Amino acid sequence: MMQQVTVLGTGILGSQIIFQSAYMGKDVVAYDVSDEILAALPHRWQTLEAHYREDLPDATQERLDRAVAHIRATSDLADAVREAEVIIEAIPEQLSMKQEVWGKVGALAAPEAIFCTNSSTFLPSDIAPFTGRPDRFLALHFANTIWKNNTAEVMGHPGTDPQVFERVAAFAEEIGMVPIRLHKEQPGYVLNSLLVPLLNAAADLWVRGVASIEDIDATWRIATGAPLGPFQIYDIVGMMTPYYLSKDSTDPVRKKFAERLKHDYIDQGRMGRDSGRGFYDYR
Repeated sequence: MMQQVTVLGTGILGSQIIFQSAYMGKDVVAYDVSDEILAALPHRWQTLEAHYREDLPDATQERLDRAVAHIRATSDLADAVREAEVIIEAIPEQLSMKQEVWGKVGALAAPEAIFCTNSSTFLPSDIAPFTGRPDRFLALHFANTIWKNNTAEVMGHPGTDPQVFERVAAFAEEIGMVPIRLHKEQPGYVLNSLLVPLLNAAADLWVRGVASIEDIDATWRIATGAPLGPFQIYDIVGMMTPYYLSKDSTDPVRKKFAERLKHDYIDQGRMGRDSGRGFYDYR
C-alpha cells in the first residue's frame, strides 16, 4: 500500500486526483508552479465537496473535512516529491513540458518512488527516458469526474517493471478506481481511443457550420441515450486540453477549432463547467 502521494498540477483533473486520493485516506501533496495558483485550491475543494455530496451517499461533511486535512500544497518541487511513494503528473498536454518536469523530478525524488503520468495523449515511452528511472515509470490515466467515472487506465511501456505496474494497479483500487490494465502501449489508451473521435467529429461539424452546438449535443443524447453530448463533455474536460491538442495541428479544421476556442471561450473566461461557463452556462 502506498500512502504518500504527490500530484504535479492542480488543474481540473489534477485537483480531482488530489481530492479523491485524500478522500480515500491518502496523504497528498499538491504541487503547482506558483503560490498564486495554489491560493485558488480552497475554492476548488469547496466545488468538489459539493459534487461529492450530490453524487456519493457516504460523503459526509466530516469525511470531506478529513479529506481536505490530508492535503498539503506547495510550489517547491523538491519539497513536493521528497517523501512521495507515488508521483502522479497532471500538467498540461505539452510533451516538452512533461519531459522537462520529469527530468527535474527524477533528480529530486526518492529512489523507491514510482512515477506516473496522467497524459491523455502521449505514450509512456515518449517520456520514460527523461525520468532517469524508466523501469519505475508508466501511465495512470483517469477519466474526468473520477469520484463517479472511476476508471484508471494503467499502461506501461516495454521497460516498465511488471511489479511496478501491479503496484500502480493496486494503488488505483486503493483510491476507489477500477484499474483498466492495458497490455501494450496505445495512443489514447482505451477511453480516448473511443472518445476522441467523437469529440473531433463534433468539433468538425461545428467549425464547418453543419449544425449548432446544441443540436449536435441533442442528436447524440437522443439518438444514443447517452447522458451528455460531446460539447457537454468538452465543458467537463475544460477548454485548455482541447486547445493545446488542436492549436498546432496541420488539419485546418482542427486549427480553426483551436482559434475559436481561444477567441470565443478562453479569452472570455469561459473555461468549462468548473468556471461556471463554457460552451454552456452553469451559473
